[in-house]
Amino acid sequence: MSPAALPAREIALVDLLDRLLAGGIVLTGDITLAIADIDMVQISLRALITSLGRTTRPGVAERDA
Repeated sequence: MSPAALPAREIALVDLLDRLLAGGIVLTGDITLAIADIDMVQISLRALITSLGRTTRPGVAERDA
């Protein structure tokens, strides 16, 4: 199937962000600070980004609303 055969779809950034947050996003990364090829500091970063509704117990948000 050629790319020209697929219909062009536009999606708003807000809609894309909403879809990503509904499922959750995990970001990871490593930073290494070195001087003269000697590693001085190594930092590992991990972040979980999700909507608040996903982190609460089921039924709690509906009861309070």
